[in-house]
Amino acid sequence: MVPRAPSPPPPADLDPRQQRVTSTSPSPQPKPKYSRVLSYYSLSNEADDERTPSGNTSSMEDNGTVRGRRNGSRDRDGDDVGRQYEGEDVRETSGKELRGFYMYGWAAEVFVVCGMGSFIPITLEQLARERGYLERDPSKSCKSGLEMPDHFKNHTGNTWTDSIANLLISTAASPRHPRPPNHQCIVKILGMEINTASFAMYTFSFSVLVQAMLIISMSGAADHGRWRKTLLLTFGFTGALATMLFLPITPAWLGLGALLAIIANTCFGASFVLLNSFLPLLVRHHPDVQFQSPTPSDTSSTPPSHPLHLSSETTALLSRTDPTLKHSYPPPPTSTTTELRLSTQISSLGIGIGYIAALIVQFTAIFSVRALSSSLFSLRLALFIIGAWWFIFTIPTAFWLRPRPGPPLHTVDGDVGYFWSWWMYFSFSWRSLFRTIKKARKLRDTFLFLCAWFLLSDAIATVSGTAILFAKTSLNMQPASLALITVTATLSGIVGAFSWSRLSGMMGLKPEQTILACICLFELIPIYGLLGYIPAVQRFGMFGLQQPWEMYPLGAIYGFVMGGLSSFCRSLYGELIPPGFEAAFYALYAITDKGSSIFGPAIVGVITDATGEIRPAFWFLAVLIGLPFPLMLFVDVERGRRDGIAMGKELEEVENLEAAEWARRRGVDGGPIRLEDEEVER
Repeated sequence: MVPRAPSPPPPADLDPRQQRVTSTSPSPQPKPKYSRVLSYYSLSNEADDERTPSGNTSSMEDNGTVRGRRNGSRDRDGDDVGRQYEGEDVRETSGKELRGFYMYGWAAEVFVVCGMGSFIPITLEQLARERGYLERDPSKSCKSGLEMPDHFKNHTGNTWTDSIANLLISTAASPRHPRPPNHQCIVKILGMEINTASFAMYTFSFSVLVQAMLIISMSGAADHGRWRKTLLLTFGFTGALATMLFLPITPAWLGLGALLAIIANTCFGASFVLLNSFLPLLVRHHPDVQFQSPTPSDTSSTPPSHPLHLSSETTALLSRTDPTLKHSYPPPPTSTTTELRLSTQISSLGIGIGYIAALIVQFTAIFSVRALSSSLFSLRLALFIIGAWWFIFTIPTAFWLRPRPGPPLHTVDGDVGYFWSWWMYFSFSWRSLFRTIKKARKLRDTFLFLCAWFLLSDAIATVSGTAILFAKTSLNMQPASLALITVTATLSGIVGAFSWSRLSGMMGLKPEQTILACICLFELIPIYGLLGYIPAVQRFGMFGLQQPWEMYPLGAIYGFVMGGLSSFCRSLYGELIPPGFEAAFYALYAITDKGSSIFGPAIVGVITDATGEIRPAFWFLAVLIGLPFPLMLFVDVERGRRDGIAMGKELEEVENLEAAEWARRRGVDGGPIRLEDEEVER
C-alpha cells in the first residue's frame, strides 16, 4: 500500500495530545553520554536514496501554520533533531519501504501455505511410507501410496478448467474408507515404531522447538543495533535454500529430509518474527500518523491538568521516553485509534498479498505434480519451486526495506571481538526474555491475549497438518487433490484478508470482537469431523468427513478464518505492547505462537499412534479451539494500551540502570546509554 500524502498538521489551539508540535518545541537537549557501542551504520544493501537523510523541509502553509521539519532533518549545528539515540532512523515511511515489507510476504508466505501447509507433510509421509511396512504384516511394504485412479491418469483435458474439474471428480469418486485401521503404515525411527502420518507431525513439533530457541536467542540482535534487517535476509535465504534441497532427497535419506524441513520451518518462523517487528515502526513513522488530524471528539477532550511538553514531529509516535515527562499520555479513548486502524490495514494487505503469491505457486505446483503422474519426484520438484520463489522474491526486500536500527547495545570497548559481541546479544536476549515474561504477567490484557494466542495458534497449526494427513491417509486423496484443498483455503484466505476489516466496520465490531467471531467460525471444522461418529451419519455415507469432496468447503472456512485472525491478532497485539520494545515483545508473541505448536501436533501424533487413525484427534482439536474464546472476552484494548505505555517507561529505566551497572563492573568511565530525564542512580 502506497501511503497517502501527509495532511497538514492541526491548528495550534487543538488538543495538544493529538498534535506533533515542531515550531514551538524547545531547543534540543544536550546529547546524553554514551558508552562504547556496537557499530550499526547502513549496510551496502540499503538503497542509495535511503542512506541520504532528507533535508530541512519546513514550509508555511496557506492557513498560516508552519509545517515542521521532516524526519532526518538537522539543526543549524548539524545535529540530528528528534532522535532518541544516535543512528535512529526517524524518516517517514515511504511507499518504497512498504513495498519492501509487502514483498517479503509475497516471497515467504508461499512456504507456510504451500510448503508446510501441504507439500512438506505429504512428502515426509510419503518418504516414510516408502520405507515403512504394514502393521498387520511387517513382511509387506506399504509403498505405492501415490498411485492415481485410472480415470484420472487417462484424462486428456488441456485446459485449467478441465484439470480442476477432473481433480474434483477423481476425489469424489474415491472410496470412503480405502485404508482400514489395521492397514496403518509403520516406519522405524531411531528404533521406535511410529505411524507414517505421526512422523510428519513429530517432525513439525521438533522444528517448532528449535524455532522457539532460535527466536529467543536472536531477539536481542533484532532489538538493538543494525541486525534486524540482516537477520531477516539471512533466515529468508537459508530457509529458501533448505526448501530447494528437497529435490534430491530419496526414502533412503528420510532423516535428511526431516532435517531440511526443520531448518526451513525454523528459518521461516524466525524471519517472520523480524518482519513483524517492522510493523509498529512502519506505522509509527507513517505520514497518516505523523500528521494525523484529530476528530471532533478529540478536540473536546480535556487536556491534562499540568502543562504537557511534546516532542518534535520527528519523534516516534510511540517513543520510548519523552524528554520532560514522567508519564506518557495515550490519545483519548476511541473505538479504533489511527495507529490500530493503519496497522490493521497494512497487516491485512500484507497477508492478502502473501495469499495471492501462494495461490500462484500452488497452481504451478499442482500441474507439475499432475504432469509427473503424482510421483515422489513431483512432490520434491514442487518443494524446489516453492524454495526458488521464496529466494528470488526476497531479493527486492534487501533493496527496498530500510534497516530501521534499534538502540545500540553497550559493550566493554570499541575493540570487542565479533564472537564476544554475539555472545552479548545471546545472553542479553535470554535475560530480556525472562524480564519480558515477568513484565508481561503484570500487563493484564497483554497476558490474557498471549494465553489466548498460545492456544489459538496451536490450534491453527495443528488443524492444518491434521487435515492434510487425514485426507491422505483416511480418505486416500491424491497429492494434486490435496494441494487443491490448499488452493481452496488460499482463495478463501484472500477474501478473508480483504473483507474482515470491512465486515467488522460494517457491523461495528472492535478488533477483539472480530477475533471472537473468527474463533466461533473456526470451531465448526472439528465439530463437523466429529459428526462422522454419529451412527445415522455413518449409515448415510456422507457428511462428517466421510467423502473426499467434503474437505473443500472446510478448507474454504479455514482460509476465510485465517485471513481475519492473521491480520487482526498481529495488529491488536501491537497496541498492547510497551512502545520502544517491539522486537522483544514480538519475539514473545512468536514464541507463544510457534512454541505452542510443539504440543498440538505431538498430541495428535500420540493419538494417531494409539488409535491407528487420525479422526479421534478431532475431539482434542474441538477443545483446543474453544478454550481461547473466554480469555479473549476479557481483553480490554484501551486499558492494555495505557498499561503498555506505562510499562515501556519502567522497562527503559531498568535498562538504563543495567547499563550503568555494567559500566561500573567493567571499570569503564561512561554512563548509561540514554539518560533523557535525569541521571539514573541505583
